[in-house]
Amino acid sequence: MTVYEELVARGLIAQVTNESEIREMVNNGKATFYIGFDCTADSLTAGHFMALVLMKRLQLAGNKPIALIGGGTTMIGDPSGRTDMRKMLTKEDIDHNAACFKRQMENFIDFSEGKAMMINNAEWLLDLNYVELLREVGACFSVNNMLRAECYKQRMEKGLSFLEFNYMIMQSYDFYYLFKTYGCNMQFGGDDQWSNMLGGTELIRKKLGKDAHAMTITLLTDSQGKKMGKTAGNAVWLDANKTSPYDFFQYWRNVDDADVIKCMKMLTFVPLEEIYEYEKLEGSQLNAVKERLGYELTKMIHGEEEAKKALETARSLFAGGANTSDMPSTDITVEDFTDGSIGILDLMLKCELIPSKGEGRRLVQQGGVSLNDNKVTDPATMLTAESFEDGFVVIKKGKQVFHKVNLT
Repeated sequence: MTVYEELVARGLIAQVTNESEIREMVNNGKATFYIGFDCTADSLTAGHFMALVLMKRLQLAGNKPIALIGGGTTMIGDPSGRTDMRKMLTKEDIDHNAACFKRQMENFIDFSEGKAMMINNAEWLLDLNYVELLREVGACFSVNNMLRAECYKQRMEKGLSFLEFNYMIMQSYDFYYLFKTYGCNMQFGGDDQWSNMLGGTELIRKKLGKDAHAMTITLLTDSQGKKMGKTAGNAVWLDANKTSPYDFFQYWRNVDDADVIKCMKMLTFVPLEEIYEYEKLEGSQLNAVKERLGYELTKMIHGEEEAKKALETARSLFAGGANTSDMPSTDITVEDFTDGSIGILDLMLKCELIPSKGEGRRLVQQGGVSLNDNKVTDPATMLTAESFEDGFVVIKKGKQVFHKVNLT
């Protein structure tokens, strides 16, 4: 299987331009590609993980990644996928965040001996003369076409600032500048970036001619990108001081059954043949796959030692037969069931883990409740006698509250 075929098989490719050229360049290690990272926080998140893994995957195949730190574009803010304007950051905040990104990327991507580049677009965007920029590239953009772009359409009802309206031009200029200066011939980004990225491809062709081979690939759907990297309304950070290695492991260990195979394909280097075997599993059998997913990703970010610690900690708490004698517990019988089952909210009330069903419903909806190390996503979840493997279940509330429920 070629490199490009593997990207497709892993479900990474959403849309492309010039597919035959892209396939040839990627497969033969001829691509110099960039992915942009706006510096809106002082740490990368799990939502950035797919881009980092892609960079590493293509670098191993001989291609050259450019990690573009958005020191300039962050001054404006990308409206894509948002219903309101991003918080304005100071230049000092942006510079600090960019430095944090750089340290994290250097632990993941090989920047030695010209194998990759890390560049900050503040180097050229902050020194641009506005009138000169308008004369150089302004005529290449149709306002009518820009307003039809999905990233702008969804903002029109609530209002789109002129500041944000310029973001597409700035991002397009990035690709144009990288193409001219560093021979960057390919750009990758999320599917919600398609309009912005096409702007760069078209700008290169209009300024440098139709023979300028600039290509665009979008990687994942907007919905999947939003889904990854957040839990209970909070970001899952790659910085161990913001999200511990154990919590990072647990985040991936608790992905939905419907997403675990998708995450294995997109985010790990586990061979596809092995993942295809995992696809045959279902129900509780998928717990072993989730455990493998959490271990592999934690090892990549925090190292093998931390991954092993996280795995051992999780197993000691939740594996069948584990020592839970010191854990607070509540005994119930089948008489506590109604029509052969008991709801998770009723069970938590009986264990005095919540003051009301309303509070329990809020906790579940925010991702704060797990049952035997599996996140509860539906407040209407019901348990039967069969749910009590080995005669008990363990409810986890938040990050630190564990409660054993014995079926006697």
